[in-house]
Amino acid sequence: MNVGMIVIWLALISGFAATVYSFLYYFGRNDSIRSTSNKLEFLCVALTTLAMALLMYYLIDIHLSYNYVYQHSSADLAWYYRLSALWGGQEGSLLLWVWSILVMLLLLQYTGHTKHLVNTKLMDLTRSISLLIASVFLMMLVIRNPFSVYYTTPLGMLELTNWDPFVTAYQIPFGQGINPLLRNPWMIIHPPVLFLGYAAFTIPFAAAISNLILNDGRWTKIAADWMRIAWLFLTLGIGLGGIWAYEVLGWGAWYWTWDPVETSSFIPWVTATAYLHAQIRAKYGEFRFLAPMLAIFSFILVIFATFVTRSGMWVSVHSWQDFTTEGMVIAVFLIALLGSSTVLLIRRYLEED
Repeated sequence: MNVGMIVIWLALISGFAATVYSFLYYFGRNDSIRSTSNKLEFLCVALTTLAMALLMYYLIDIHLSYNYVYQHSSADLAWYYRLSALWGGQEGSLLLWVWSILVMLLLLQYTGHTKHLVNTKLMDLTRSISLLIASVFLMMLVIRNPFSVYYTTPLGMLELTNWDPFVTAYQIPFGQGINPLLRNPWMIIHPPVLFLGYAAFTIPFAAAISNLILNDGRWTKIAADWMRIAWLFLTLGIGLGGIWAYEVLGWGAWYWTWDPVETSSFIPWVTATAYLHAQIRAKYGEFRFLAPMLAIFSFILVIFATFVTRSGMWVSVHSWQDFTTEGMVIAVFLIALLGSSTVLLIRRYLEED
């Protein structure tokens, strides 16, 4: 039985259920519904944590019956490269991303100076939007399951399954290991730092959307610190990536020729920097249109950067493969975010005008 695949499915179910119950609580203000939503959220966090632990164990112990392990781990790799293979591919990096979002959401609600906003409509809607985003990522993990396996059909053919946890996995003798260009000490720190930055953009986005709906100026108290965290990790990620490129490929060969993925990661850094300047006045009631716009588009541009990496539509040293179902889901998600955010921003602009 494929325990990891079952865990991913249960994480998706609990994540979507927590999202639905959180919206029901937002509209109904029923304490029992809120309690159920909280329990489901904690269950989703526990399941994604278990999935992370399982995948790390399989990578380090080289369980080659799992396709992700076969593609990114091998016996000739040092243990720290096997561990860094967790974020060396699409499925593992998405798992790290969604886990980071869920953990940050818990930290938002139960730590820091925003605890006094718990049980306010602003915090409830911010939480609901963040859970919805995490659930979309979990859906992509079901589509491209990190615990997918090859199995032998009755006709003797090898097929890959992301859905059936009860097939008998085909035992592969040797793993491919990670790309030789990724066998570098910077691989251990650069990707997770970047993904932590990406994850932290979720909360300012959700708070800004909540503000556009509720017209609650306290949203900056939620967004400010998390945007600083996102900016810090994104800055470190871009800087570390530049050092890595200098060592492996040379500045002129990659970094300063504006690789598409590098450029798409730099653009949200620019908008995040602009937001950090705008929020100084936003907390006094100014920039009621500009500040939420910058917070919203910083996150949308992060999703765009993800689409560039995973779609295969741009030639890049970062791109993993050709356009896939996962790329289509990200494209639809990106269009939905852009469309809904634009409508809310236009409404705010007309109110200000």
